Amino acid sequence: MSSSRAHEVIGADLDETDRQLLARLGSDGRASYAEIGLQVNLSATAVRRRIDRLRARGVVRGFTVVLDPAVLGWQTEAFVEVYCRERTAPEEILASLRQFPEVVAAWTVTGDPDALVHLRAADMRHLEAVIERIRREPGVQRSRSSVVLSQLIG
Repeated sequence: MSSSRAHEVIGADLDETDRQLLARLGSDGRASYAEIGLQVNLSATAVRRRIDRLRARGVVRGFTVVLDPAVLGWQTEAFVEVYCRERTAPEEILASLRQFPEVVAAWTVTGDPDALVHLRAADMRHLEAVIERIRREPGVQRSRSSVVLSQLIG
């Protein structure tokens, strides 16, 4: 079964309670089972069972911390086009980029680059170090960066 077909099947198997649980986890991954249960009218035990089932099915792949770059003093910002070697799957790109707390967002895109990555760093030296680490990732062939001067809309 293709990856996109598998996602369709999993999505079709989610009931409204599962969708509510996922929405709560998405907004606060540290919420307790009891807190989530109060919001979706389930016991903490039932919430845990459902979340364990969603993890086993691969719907929930893990938990992570999202850092606020401004609080960290990361005022230097850049967009980096990442060009990968042939046959580098989007999942591989995602796995590589997830390890960098400086990555604010990343997208696969049409055109020559394989991905567009939004980075935040403390200063130019920090930014350069992050870009160099990304370039050393398996599958990455080269990159092209644009440093943000000022935000016009946002």
